[in-house]
Amino acid sequence: MDLLKTILEFELFSVGTYSLKVSTLFMVLLIFIITKVVLWLLKKSLFRIKGADEFSEGNIYSLFQIIKYVVWIIAFGFILEAFGIKVTILIAGSAALLVGVGLGLQQTFNDVISGIILLSERSIRVSDVLEIDGDIVKIQEIGLRTSKGLNTDDISIIIPNSLITTNKVINWSHQTHLNRFRVNIGVSYESDVEFVIKILEESAKEHPDVDSQKNIEARLVSFGDSSLNFQVLFYSSTIFGSDRMKSDIRRVIRRKFIENDISIPFPQMDIHMKPSK
Repeated sequence: MDLLKTILEFELFSVGTYSLKVSTLFMVLLIFIITKVVLWLLKKSLFRIKGADEFSEGNIYSLFQIIKYVVWIIAFGFILEAFGIKVTILIAGSAALLVGVGLGLQQTFNDVISGIILLSERSIRVSDVLEIDGDIVKIQEIGLRTSKGLNTDDISIIIPNSLITTNKVINWSHQTHLNRFRVNIGVSYESDVEFVIKILEESAKEHPDVDSQKNIEARLVSFGDSSLNFQVLFYSSTIFGSDRMKSDIRRVIRRKFIENDISIPFPQMDIHMKPSK
């Protein structure tokens, strides 16, 4: 015991009235280990109940992220106290400095506040598929300042949280796993409208990712300059790979049109020449 006490009281260095002892480093290490263990136990406990109806994986992740940041802030305060730094005095003495830093890092603070909003509000969750500035992104991680996502080209994208909270964002997976998609097509004016509608609905129904239990509907949308414009609407749970699914349906439509002699016209313009007098 005397040896242990001697080791803990050993002074590593001193500056003026301040001295750093082995016991201080031991206390800091103990705080760090306890924090890691507490977070590990909380994570295990939270994700153990992910099968419950009132929880989803995104909800649990958001809750754990908030708890983790709070726990680390408290742990950092204890570490400063262990080093002999009074946190209250430090905050009061650096108020003016914090104002200056805040002005310089205004965008960063905006991203951090946005991250807290996302984690607490839970309008965006991990595995959600978002449409941001025309890009389809699957959210992989929501951080305090930035979020990480994967686009349809399997490229990892780092998104500032303020971009999600301040811009118009479409969340394809917020309320339901089924979403309605549409494919547009134009045919010649000589085509049989009812027959075209039948082919479009059959083409969409053939795709395995299209939900056949939901209504598949083809519509005559408008009379174009060179074509009758149709639209086929269908439901699917394939959100992230919807571009590939729609491409497959277009290929089926094209094949059926060729088999049934239905032409897809190209824009045409008639020029009338007036004879000179």
